[in-house]
Amino acid sequence: MIVPWQSLDPQTLNNLIEAFVLREGTDYGEQEISLDEKVAAVRNQLQSGSAVIVYSELHETVDIVPSDRFPREA
Repeated sequence: MIVPWQSLDPQTLNNLIEAFVLREGTDYGEQEISLDEKVAAVRNQLQSGSAVIVYSELHETVDIVPSDRFPREA
């Protein structure tokens, strides 16, 4: 289920994004990028629609994924 980012409390959204960017394996290349910059980049992706927040009822997990994984509704 896609969760609209706008429906989340701002602090909850920020916490979710921070948890996402702090996961081991999230790689941003050779240059060091601050946590604030990473959070801002993911927030921009959510706002632009290139990423979405997904809740899995089966696994009871929340993730941020590229929006092209989901077909657009007509």
